[in-house]
Amino acid sequence: MSIVKKENHIDFSDNDWKSLRIKDLITKIGSGVTPKGGGEVYVDNGVTFIRSQNVYNDGLRLDKVSFITDEVNNRMKNSQLKPFDILINITGASIGRTCVFPISVGKANINQHIIYLRIKKRKVDFLSYYLKSQFVKDYIMSVQAGSSKEALNMGQTLNIPVSIPNPEMQTKIASYLEVKTEAIDEKVALLENKIDKYKDFRKSLINQTITKGLITTVKLKDSKIDWIGEIPEHWKVKRMKDIGFLYSGLSGKSAKDFNQDDKEDNKSFLTFTNIAGNTYINTNDFGKVIIKENEKQNKIKQNDLFFLMSSEGYEDVGKASLLVDNVSDTYLNSFCKGFRLTTKNVVPKFLNWMLYAPIFRERLLIQGKGFTRINLKMEKINDFNLIIPSTTKEQIEIANFLDLKTTSIDNIITNIKKQINLLKELRKTLINDVVNGKLKVIEE
Repeated sequence: MSIVKKENHIDFSDNDWKSLRIKDLITKIGSGVTPKGGGEVYVDNGVTFIRSQNVYNDGLRLDKVSFITDEVNNRMKNSQLKPFDILINITGASIGRTCVFPISVGKANINQHIIYLRIKKRKVDFLSYYLKSQFVKDYIMSVQAGSSKEALNMGQTLNIPVSIPNPEMQTKIASYLEVKTEAIDEKVALLENKIDKYKDFRKSLINQTITKGLITTVKLKDSKIDWIGEIPEHWKVKRMKDIGFLYSGLSGKSAKDFNQDDKEDNKSFLTFTNIAGNTYINTNDFGKVIIKENEKQNKIKQNDLFFLMSSEGYEDVGKASLLVDNVSDTYLNSFCKGFRLTTKNVVPKFLNWMLYAPIFRERLLIQGKGFTRINLKMEKINDFNLIIPSTTKEQIEIANFLDLKTTSIDNIITNIKKQINLLKELRKTLINDVVNGKLKVIEE
């Protein structure tokens, strides 16, 4: 089968298209609940418990799925799924994401952020594609207008308009889209796999360079640090406190002191996200904080490093970033620590790359403690082991090499992501135009 372009929307007399609503097509609609006890009822194995983060337009993603016991599942009979149920996310940023529940998953249940539609099998494939169309997304957004929270209720779902052709044309459209979207998805998967390989190569390149240097023939020695292993024989082991000192961020501040426009005492401050998102600090992305005259707060300086000492997750805590530019009257946020070198024998860019290297980042993560927030203590940073080349020349060469190579890899990854975005946009446009009759499926 192939397609031909039509000038306008589908002619409803063509192929007996009808204008209906979701409620005219389904046999059942339902939503889930959060099990009593919340996250504590989850188990390592059992009945698959699907949440909104598992539902995507290209299918279920179950790599981080939760499980509940048969007993809990039996208490939630109204939201037990059957094969070919259509799932729709009804709250939050993922509102409107939808996919079909497959046979392969077996027993499953859903939480309150998902609605399921049960429909006769012969209509499932067409309707599942139709619900991915831009028309439906626009409808969902329109019924949310003025709402303080993105949420789709059952009544709104039941009233979603549907333009639907006769059964034969439904089958043709669904079959055509299945072939075309599978081909696009395969290309996307290959490109995503390519990104993963480049990311792995980037990590290994940084680790290898930062622990062994650029000369492959150099003699090695035991660093006497089990997680580092051998290092070049002319490198030295140092602790952070041997080469500099930590200092604290802002103290004694409340929410009203931050990001207030047109205040006479406004000064720049380095934000948490600036450190978390950059290898080198972006001086165009500072916040504003009120600092009174004679107020004692630590100012940041050129070549200072900054650590995220507290975070809600392990992915950020311990992250370091370097300020390479000269700034004036700029301060540090309270969740971070600054580190200032006291020796000229260590190059700031080299130290920043060492602390950025996965092998060192992973070691810092081990030091994190806490439940609602993960925290690092100053002594953990101060006693942290480093390996330093004996000459600043070698340190500069390593830092420049990593700047160049990682920038090249990052550019390649960015270009691949652009290709992926174009393919995903093509997928969305194709589905939208075919299910709404702008493109007509014909027999070849």
